[in-house]
Amino acid sequence: MTSQEAQAYCTALAKRSGSNFYYSFFFLPPDRRDAMHAVYAFCREVDSVVDEPEPGSNPHDHLARRREELASLYRTERNTVATPAHPLSPVMTCLGRHIRRLDIPWEYFDNIIAGVEMDLTIKRYATFRDLYQYCYRVASAVGLICLKIFGARTPEAQTYAINLGVAFQLTNILRDLKTDGARGRIYLPMEDLTRFGYSEQDLLAGAYTPAFVNLMEFECRRAQEYYRAAVAALPEADRRALAPAEIMRAIYHTILERIEACRYRVFSRRITLSPPHRLAVALKAWLACRLSGRHSTPAGFAAR
Repeated sequence: MTSQEAQAYCTALAKRSGSNFYYSFFFLPPDRRDAMHAVYAFCREVDSVVDEPEPGSNPHDHLARRREELASLYRTERNTVATPAHPLSPVMTCLGRHIRRLDIPWEYFDNIIAGVEMDLTIKRYATFRDLYQYCYRVASAVGLICLKIFGARTPEAQTYAINLGVAFQLTNILRDLKTDGARGRIYLPMEDLTRFGYSEQDLLAGAYTPAFVNLMEFECRRAQEYYRAAVAALPEADRRALAPAEIMRAIYHTILERIEACRYRVFSRRITLSPPHRLAVALKAWLACRLSGRHSTPAGFAAR
């Protein structure tokens, strides 16, 4: 498969997804948009291995193959012999070009795979410290990759990306309690359930009780703290470069606000935004970044 065909495959996958993230891609130059499509396709592919496995497939084997393919890409980058046991998938073929162009560290992708692997073996998290590791791997690591794509240069941008990734994943967890429960997974820390007197059985049964409301108030406050920490770390020098991330933040934060506004009734409905609403939020966030940075040009945008 040619690199152009591989890119077309990843772009089509991203367009079909209807993901909240896709709305931030509109505001990127073509080369950076292509890179985001490739990274999104990678994340979607490894996530589907666990959440939507093909009949008779072994998720562990599939993830091991992705690791093998990644190792092959990075060996090629170091000009050593790369001989993967299987032909590269379209996603990995596409990803390799962007990894070389943007100098994305291998560790970021390996963290994502390690996070997805946690879903194969871990169904409960005892403490928030345990859950934080999962959030960092499946979300913050993606944010660190995005910094390379967006052209952010300051050290503060990494703090921003890490906190924002945790905030996004906590929002996902709160929104998806019902669907995750149907898969036998509870991401909310057991220490929190115990603290508020809400049992695993209550959660799996979708019991909407005063204890659940108190628990969700606590969890939403925690997510809000990570959003605030991200905003506090947002470097002014990278504000325009990080406009796509700010679009993502605006969309996901709006979802969290909707969860709070409906008094946490996530068992009876899936909290989401309509495409027109997401586009309106995206435009507002993009304009805010452009206007705030109109008197400065970050390094990542200087050559455009």
